[in-house]
Amino acid sequence: MNFYLIGAGVIARSHAEAIRKLDNADEVTLIVADTNPQVLRDFQALYPEAETFLDAQEMLAGEAQDDDIVVICAPPFTHFSLSKMALESGRHVLCEKPLVMNEEEADELLEIARRNNRQLGCCSVRFIGLPKLDEIKRLLETNQLGDIYKVTFIHRGQRGRPGVEYQPESKWFLDRSKSGGGIVMDWGPYDFTVINDILKPTSVEVTAAWTSKPQTEVDPVDTVYDVEGHVGAMLKYHAEGKSIWVHYERAHCTHGKPYHLVEIEGTKGAVEWSPYFESDKVIFRTDKNGEVVTEEVELANTNAIDYMDHPIHYFYRKVKGEPSPALTNEQAIFNFKCLQALYKAAETGAGAVVEEVVSA
Repeated sequence: MNFYLIGAGVIARSHAEAIRKLDNADEVTLIVADTNPQVLRDFQALYPEAETFLDAQEMLAGEAQDDDIVVICAPPFTHFSLSKMALESGRHVLCEKPLVMNEEEADELLEIARRNNRQLGCCSVRFIGLPKLDEIKRLLETNQLGDIYKVTFIHRGQRGRPGVEYQPESKWFLDRSKSGGGIVMDWGPYDFTVINDILKPTSVEVTAAWTSKPQTEVDPVDTVYDVEGHVGAMLKYHAEGKSIWVHYERAHCTHGKPYHLVEIEGTKGAVEWSPYFESDKVIFRTDKNGEVVTEEVELANTNAIDYMDHPIHYFYRKVKGEPSPALTNEQAIFNFKCLQALYKAAETGAGAVVEEVVSA
């Protein structure tokens, strides 16, 4: 089996580590391309087993095997062209988030994947398949929350902007023409993958949304900086004939209070947890004899395969035809379109709807 990495920077190294953890890693050929010779040399120093190329097209010129996987590890503005090239070469494609820059690119990639009978996936699946998320699903499936009517998904950080406080050398994060957007395209892919994995909507209606760019005294002035740092929305999720309200807010720059609250509320109970790093607790609240009772359980991930390994391992299993939480093709496109609908609603002041993407 061949894994092809396009881009040999920091995130490519993370994927290379995940590939080393595959059960049959000794049977995998690792091949990587990067236009920067020094970056390529640095990568090969860490992964001497890798074959290297300075040109991705040359790397993919050979005949494809049915289970070949290409991983796109380059900045977002390259995702469409590189994914298209890889899919048309006859290989499956796993792309870093955000999947692409806009809906038109997403639709075209899906059409190419279908035409070539290939899988197209996004690395936004890092935080699904964890024990704490499995517990959330169990509570819903066993009806312990009753009828779900509201989800709160709020993550507010005061400072953490890519290109400023985080990876300040990577100014492309701040340029919408290269990144596709700000916090929506940075953390939104993870957020909506988690929400959609739980609620499994057939359609999502963004009834209202807003974006803002809070200013600080260290805002860069020597580069393009036109992306949002704070966003919020009210969404109505439709699934199995029911409607669920979702209150969504994300910030990696705000002058307001930093806090997070992720909670699902139902007619019989509510559950609170963090999908990310803050805690591994799942807190379930319900009623006993007219009083609120609280149950807490700690569900850390003890698997050697951690969240950074998930995209490779899930996608690998999907390509092999094994059970997998990987979200590919229609579901990957649906999740991406939720991000675009949020932008559309914020820009127009009108609602936006994402309909289920039906399999061909």
